[in-house]
Amino acid sequence: MVNALERFAPLPLQEDYDNAGLQVGLTEAEVSGALLCLDVTEEVIDEALEKGCNLVVSHHPLIFRPLRRVAGENQVQRCVIKALRHGVVIVSMHTNIDNAVGGVNYKIAEKMGLHNVELLAPKNVMDINGGSGVVGCLKQPMSAMDFVLMLKERFGVECVQANQLLQRDIRRVALCGGAGSFLLNDALAQNADAFVTGEMHYHEFFGYEQQIQICVIGHYQSEQFTNEIFKSIIEEQCAGVRCVLTATHTNPIIYL
Repeated sequence: MVNALERFAPLPLQEDYDNAGLQVGLTEAEVSGALLCLDVTEEVIDEALEKGCNLVVSHHPLIFRPLRRVAGENQVQRCVIKALRHGVVIVSMHTNIDNAVGGVNYKIAEKMGLHNVELLAPKNVMDINGGSGVVGCLKQPMSAMDFVLMLKERFGVECVQANQLLQRDIRRVALCGGAGSFLLNDALAQNADAFVTGEMHYHEFFGYEQQIQICVIGHYQSEQFTNEIFKSIIEEQCAGVRCVLTATHTNPIIYL
């Protein structure tokens, strides 16, 4: 199963700061079920155990920075201990599936209803085609306000951060799930009317008034459908393996 995921999103596509792939456990174990999620928390591992799953597939790596010891001192350490104690394997597909053709950004584009979708910043790594972000077109032009309202509805967003509303219709949309502000200039170069991402810094909003509509919808919200990609890969490549989309909400940010 891990091989199937890595064929879809080869590990060489991950960024050099990342730690995608096997996180905890032995992959030789027979899979009793796969719990698919965005983040690994203690509650997610408990859910896997309750639902008879000995594999957790996440988008964000549980182990992102090196562990100097495992002593239950923080959430990451406690998750490692709990997973090992109960024989739960944890695998993460992070920037490799962000950068894969058909990966996270294509799923976001699908949820927006974009067509003619292509990579925003393509690259080739070890003869593997991939890249950061995507750009595509809406089926019908939209006013900036209608576009923002569409994002709120499709992604369950309580609050969209936006710059000054564009006074022309939005047709061409560039996007990047998660922290994608590094692609804003690529979006401009591709003549996008709007750029959608999960998070941006305050000062990055300045200077683009009436050039491009910036919409920031939240890191979790932008990537929440990644587990649907995992499900389709596993069901197509590993027939008979039970897949469960997590019911645990892991977004640590609340809106008051």
